Amino acid sequence: MSKINIFFLFLLAPFIGIFMVSQEFVDESKYLVMNTTSIIESVEDLGKSVDRLEESIEEFGFLVEEQKEVFNEQNELITELSDKSDNQRKLSNDIYEQKILEMLGPAVKTHISSKTEIKVFKLAELGYRGYIAKVKLFDPNAFKVVLGKDTLGQLETTSKAAERTGGILAINGGGFYTENRNGKSYAQLIGNTVIDGKLVEPFNGYPGDLFFTGINKKGQVIGTVPKTEDDIMNLDPYQGVSFTPVLIKDFEKVQIPSKWAKTNQPRTIIGKYSNDDLIMIVVDGRQEKWSKGVSLERLQDKLLELGVKEAYNLDGGGSSAMYYNGTLLNRPSDGHERPVVNNIVIMP
Repeated sequence: MSKINIFFLFLLAPFIGIFMVSQEFVDESKYLVMNTTSIIESVEDLGKSVDRLEESIEEFGFLVEEQKEVFNEQNELITELSDKSDNQRKLSNDIYEQKILEMLGPAVKTHISSKTEIKVFKLAELGYRGYIAKVKLFDPNAFKVVLGKDTLGQLETTSKAAERTGGILAINGGGFYTENRNGKSYAQLIGNTVIDGKLVEPFNGYPGDLFFTGINKKGQVIGTVPKTEDDIMNLDPYQGVSFTPVLIKDFEKVQIPSKWAKTNQPRTIIGKYSNDDLIMIVVDGRQEKWSKGVSLERLQDKLLELGVKEAYNLDGGGSSAMYYNGTLLNRPSDGHERPVVNNIVIMP
């Protein structure tokens, strides 16, 4: 290289350096510009996404509002239909109740509380007299099976059991027999008795034709002729007693053994209507100028005439008794109340 060229190169060196630095700056600027453009574009895209999201949220909000309106309309319709259904059910129950009351006649005693509604009617047919009690159980706890003096083996009249426990209505309950145990009289329950959901004695299936009846824990009348303990416990029993025979099942007469069918006797009956109202009947007997009693066959006819769905024949004869609010209503055949092994008591 000539000296002149070297000299000019020496003179231009600073400018070449500046140019190179400037070129680097330009390149970096271009890079920054490109990056900035990219960021701006990204921000713009993000803005568009936000706009779309806002539109979606807005549309979703409208959809939610529409769904809420639809739900409210459906809920109002369901409520309206439910109210109509309740009104129809109430109307149906009122009509059914009115028909029952027309068949029973005017009530001679009435009681109503938060637990029960009780109406008592006189029963006067050709050859026999007695009383009928129709009971609505608003609280199952108002129905009690009460052992004689609250003790196994003891006897107590229906009136005494009701007065002792504070009951307003009571009838005698299940069957029993007395025997001598250790030199003392002992009243033995027959069949099976349940108090507060438990058998008071081990299950007894003898002699095989005894029913168990009472109420379940919902206050509904239940009944069966049990072969095993499970037959009773499957009914979810709350209170119940045993005797024989079953009279009515699903509005149909149940065949009665001939030895009991036609004999006129004092009777005690428990049963139910289709709306689960209880019916309790006591018929006097063995009193020529008052009441001769009634046969079970004839009683079946009367029960069906009264619209009863199920009915069970409890201990009768001299045991038959109905107590109401401080008074023994019927006239027991013995001339006075007979102490019995258990009683069915309705609390006020």
